[in-house]
Amino acid sequence: MKRLLVFLLLLSPAAASAQLYHPGEELRYSVSYRAKFFPNTEVATVTVRTSEEEFEGKKVRKVVGHGKTLPTYRLFFTLDDSYTLRIDPATLRTLEYESDVREGSYTFRSRFDYDWERMQVSTRWAKREETEQRKTMPLTRESMDAVSLFFNMRSASTDQFREGEQRTLQMVLEDTIRYLNYRFVGREVKKIRTMGKFRTLKFACQIGTSEGYSFTDGDEFFIWISDDRNKIPLWLESPIRIGSICAYITGTKGLKYPLESKIK
Repeated sequence: MKRLLVFLLLLSPAAASAQLYHPGEELRYSVSYRAKFFPNTEVATVTVRTSEEEFEGKKVRKVVGHGKTLPTYRLFFTLDDSYTLRIDPATLRTLEYESDVREGSYTFRSRFDYDWERMQVSTRWAKREETEQRKTMPLTRESMDAVSLFFNMRSASTDQFREGEQRTLQMVLEDTIRYLNYRFVGREVKKIRTMGKFRTLKFACQIGTSEGYSFTDGDEFFIWISDDRNKIPLWLESPIRIGSICAYITGTKGLKYPLESKIK
């Protein structure tokens, strides 16, 4: 569950035009689980909101993602994850990233402070009742935190996508840099529950192992993004040990452009 919620929260706000991290945008999702002999069941919700605030004396974009299990399932498993991201609108770079993960008895907190002048990031993280750990790592211009990573997909012009073409991004996670491969599968009409049919851009993604630049044991997960100027994530599906889990959009608010990808 945690991996899919993170990937979905990663996937939100906008493009390299003025749309990037558009204040007022709100995306709402439902998360469901399915397996053989087990019906498709909604188990959680995710909301991603973008706003504007003052941070260290200047206006920044603030992105907050929150995932939570539905009341019916909290007796079996409690999930309450939040992710907060602050971005410099002038450079479009992350300034600060925080996460607070609470899943059953498991808790995990982390924070990344970016220093782009020195090209380094200071990370802090701690599991439940453990001593906080710290590390400073060098950055490259392709380095991103987990949430802003997928915003990158929304920043590209659709003219740049070529079927089968593969790209690699770098992701800052705790005390290491992980790599993510993604490739454009193609355009596809996708039916979204309660929302109707959409023209979409489909991507296959894979995260490398923590041991290094290897993708041999990582499962692919798939993302469908609206084929319009908003490029919002509409559907995400990922295999898990037993079955699969998916997240699909259930509502939007404050989009910069009309949702022109919806087929009427």
